[in-house]
Amino acid sequence: MFSVLCLVAFTQLSLVEANSEVEDFLKHFNQRAPIEASKREIADWKYSTDVSSKEAASEKKVATLAFQTFLEKARKNASRFSNLEGLPETLQRQLKLLRTSATLKDRQQREELANIEIEMQNIYSSSQVFDAETGKNLSLSPNLTEIMASSQRHDRLKFAWQEWRDVVGPKIRPLYERYVNLSNQGARDNGFRDYGEYWRSFYEVDNLPEIVENLWKDLEPFYKELHAYVRVQLMKQYPLVKEKDAIPAHLLGNMWAQSWTNIYPLVEPIKDKSSLDVTKQMNDDNFTVDRMFEITESFFLSLGMEKLPNNFVQRSMTKKPEGRDVVCHASAWDFYVETKDGEKDVRIKQCTEVTQGWLVTTHHEMGHIYYFLSYWEQPYIFRDSANPGFHEAVGDTISLSVSTPQHLVKIGLLKEYSHDEEADINNLMKAALSSIVFLPFGYLIDQWRWKVFAGKIRPSEYNTEWWKLRTRYQGIKPPIERTEKDFDPGAKYHVPNDVPYIRYFISSVLQFQFHKAACKLAGVKGPLHQCSIYQSKEAGKKISEMLQLGKSRPWPEALERLTDKRTMDVRPMKEYFWPLYLWLRKQRCTRKYAIGWPENPGPEDDPCVVPTTLPDTDTRPVTTVRPHAHAWSLNSAGTLTMTIASLFVSLNVINI
Repeated sequence: MFSVLCLVAFTQLSLVEANSEVEDFLKHFNQRAPIEASKREIADWKYSTDVSSKEAASEKKVATLAFQTFLEKARKNASRFSNLEGLPETLQRQLKLLRTSATLKDRQQREELANIEIEMQNIYSSSQVFDAETGKNLSLSPNLTEIMASSQRHDRLKFAWQEWRDVVGPKIRPLYERYVNLSNQGARDNGFRDYGEYWRSFYEVDNLPEIVENLWKDLEPFYKELHAYVRVQLMKQYPLVKEKDAIPAHLLGNMWAQSWTNIYPLVEPIKDKSSLDVTKQMNDDNFTVDRMFEITESFFLSLGMEKLPNNFVQRSMTKKPEGRDVVCHASAWDFYVETKDGEKDVRIKQCTEVTQGWLVTTHHEMGHIYYFLSYWEQPYIFRDSANPGFHEAVGDTISLSVSTPQHLVKIGLLKEYSHDEEADINNLMKAALSSIVFLPFGYLIDQWRWKVFAGKIRPSEYNTEWWKLRTRYQGIKPPIERTEKDFDPGAKYHVPNDVPYIRYFISSVLQFQFHKAACKLAGVKGPLHQCSIYQSKEAGKKISEMLQLGKSRPWPEALERLTDKRTMDVRPMKEYFWPLYLWLRKQRCTRKYAIGWPENPGPEDDPCVVPTTLPDTDTRPVTTVRPHAHAWSLNSAGTLTMTIASLFVSLNVINI
């Protein structure tokens, strides 16, 4: 008995000593890591705001490698704590997250990968195309982007679409192949099968591909209805658009066809009805970029959140500077430490223009900033979102309120607004051309990359398989023949810049879950698409509680903190767009136009009956994901039934 008691006492003493040792190690790491991370962010910022500077590129590489070396040493030291049993859960979680890495063990390979990434980023950010029509060199932003957004000339759209891909893709392609090999080696050095598996580990689930596939399958019927309507409307404008066929990608108002909002005038459901575009009013009121940032901050303040740090706007890059090449793609940055005057150093980098679209983007990026500020006091290891989709969803949730006529009237951007159902349809159409249209694009980019990293898509198939996915999921096709000499994935920012993309698909679902929960807390009655949580301290309090957790708890717990649910759910998104879905079904049933395209045809048995009931939107949380959960389907009576079927990556958060 005495020996047993001694053993128990010794074991307890050992646990106390182990806890103390781990606590000391993590305390030291969490104190030093923000300082080291800040050095990397400063160098990255300097390069991103002057990509032509060789000095900035060199400093970025040195800082990146130095931070990787720091982390590798920390991980090596952490590996001595082999037995985590008996440690407090928060210590176990910090050690687990710290050990998760895809950093190459070989320093020469790390340096090679850093050089490749910088070169790909420079190609993307500094490339221009010559425009014989104007005699000028055009950059992606704002020049080519503006052509894609505003021109309705087929030849002009084709020029912008093709030339951007020709000037960027072939240069990036050989670099990307080597990037894949090195990234995979880094993942394997750290126990992952490939780099895609490392990316998926950010979500702490074993079946992420299955989860997102089920979410997509639930939403695909709505996308196909929208696609069918847009296609039949575009047939009036462009003879090359054919019924039952994929839509030529250059005709959809966006360089990547990820948003179709710019072709809204061509597909507007009900003419002579008001729609919410306050860009003209902003210009009439002599709006400035600074004013846009003030309005954005005021929304978060109305929810009871803290004021932005002093000089936030001055430290940020809010406009495209003259005389140097910059990365215009909107992003939010956390520098992890306080400035000399004791202010938290967070910034936004974007080439803002005075438009409603940029006002929404500014709210989106500010969502990232308030996430940074909310979890600022967490240990460095937990200073991240619950999962990558959460970071994107916060600002998007706010954007849903910002875009309502009620809010635009309150802030003086909409002088008057007469609500009626037809105006609702117009506004929902404009929203769907962004949110619903984005879904397949948000899904397929990482489908392609996961397969590339896993070796299921060989380098000789890069472009062919890319277009198979784009046609299968989006129902679009290239305006000209594409070959393996091209590298069209490289024409999208996130591919050469090593930014995972599935987060944007997930955030598209989460934002409507967040929005519905926040609207309920705000006590807003009526349709979900008319809700604004502006000035609701109750909603702001719950949102803040979720944000303050950072990555300290698994994401289902963070989700539950706001929504009382532990799983992602597409039903709030369906509820939001339900009136438009009914309208689209009625249009197709009345006008008898086709749905689907050869690579993804419409249903064989389609009675074309318009649903008459709203889907159930108040269900209990579930703990497992079921195939095709909550899909829309029609029963024999024609009513709608429910078929229940990177922590240590640089945290400058990128816009879609």
